Amino acid sequence: MSDVIRLISAAGSDFEKMSPMDLKESIFKSEGRVVMGQHLLFAGSGLVRGVTNTEVMFSWGADMVMLNTMDLDDPENNPGLQGLSLKELKARCRRPIGIYLGCPKNTDMDSNGKTLYRREGMLCTPDHVGKCIELGADFIVLGGNPGSGTSIDDVIRCTKWVKDMYGDRILVCAGKWEDGIYEKVLGDPVSGRDDKEIIRQLIDAGADCIDFPAPGSRAGISVRHIQELVEYTHTYKPGTLALCFLNSSVEGADQDTVRLIALKMKETGADIHAIGDGGFAGCTTPENIYQLSVSIKGKPYTYFRMASTNK
Repeated sequence: MSDVIRLISAAGSDFEKMSPMDLKESIFKSEGRVVMGQHLLFAGSGLVRGVTNTEVMFSWGADMVMLNTMDLDDPENNPGLQGLSLKELKARCRRPIGIYLGCPKNTDMDSNGKTLYRREGMLCTPDHVGKCIELGADFIVLGGNPGSGTSIDDVIRCTKWVKDMYGDRILVCAGKWEDGIYEKVLGDPVSGRDDKEIIRQLIDAGADCIDFPAPGSRAGISVRHIQELVEYTHTYKPGTLALCFLNSSVEGADQDTVRLIALKMKETGADIHAIGDGGFAGCTTPENIYQLSVSIKGKPYTYFRMASTNK
């Protein structure tokens, strides 16, 4: 182990020194207490005039934020950034910020039919991954938004070429935690798959972190199912991280529900606890970010995260 500080104790000045692999170690050292928010950029300018949802989520306890539907081809087509570049947003937040990339289907590199956002701008392509690194993204998350038809094989394929091409220059999170219509999510007991084999393939492809759905937020997903897969992730290749995602629109529930699911998420043994962007202006309510943070890491670390931006 190096002298990298754990993420839950890191202030703004600490983050600025971290490489992607330092960030991975910093998350590991936090012993399952890292909270990630998600910001849907196409859904409008945000909850509050003059500040982005990303800034709001950090100020309510998030340790990391993932940007969803970021149009990497057209910077002007990201209303949630309120005219900021990623570098400018990072300078404001001084926190790890990553980008969600949709893995294109093997037979179709373009979006089909009418969509709510310009899917082509957020696809996982060599050009887009290169832009993520150039812009200063601290991590990328590889998956497939609902309705995209992305399969786990697509995610495995993209993970492999991304890590072959860029190696440790970017922290890669990958898995199947949403869009359970086209293909069941990881941990779904009725899928009939060997999900440990899928995890093995993702890790062998180079994934730094495996993504799972949160028990209690998606139908049929239990603590037992996800806990077993998280344990396999941690033992198959020690140092690999596990991320548990509270989404499926339940991120828009009340704080009591978020608290209950947060405790289920912690029981799984996951390293990162993420909450989705299903709210009214591109993110969940700040109160739900706060509740997730308090339930996962307690009030002292939550208050530290809220107050340590300029430290």
